[in-house]
Amino acid sequence: VQLQASGGGMVQAGGSLTLSCTTSRSVFSDNGIDWYRQAPGKERELVGSISRAGYTNYADSVKGRFTISRDNAKSTVNLQMNSLEPEDTAVYYCHVRVHGLSSKYDRDYWGKGTQVTVSS
Repeated sequence: VQLQASGGGMVQAGGSLTLSCTTSRSVFSDNGIDWYRQAPGKERELVGSISRAGYTNYADSVKGRFTISRDNAKSTVNLQMNSLEPEDTAVYYCHVRVHGLSSKYDRDYWGKGTQVTVSS
């Protein structure tokens, strides 16, 4: 299972960026995908998730600013980030948990992180 994340960069506060996470068609169609982030000196935290059916949930810190969507044609999950704040500066990772026949066979896969830097 491979996840390819892209779209990071540097932006001023108040700006926008879109991150993308591309995977294989089978992984994309069978699983929900999450976005996490890790700021320097902090633990990795969940930013938001999108289910196979397209249901989303978000961390309180990004609600109303970030939107996760699925592009079925491209097997890609996008993270649209608006009204960015310096506190959003972090390495962003996409993640998928591929479920086995039972939970003990579940496996977690991570994409390479992509850096987002928001300057004040």
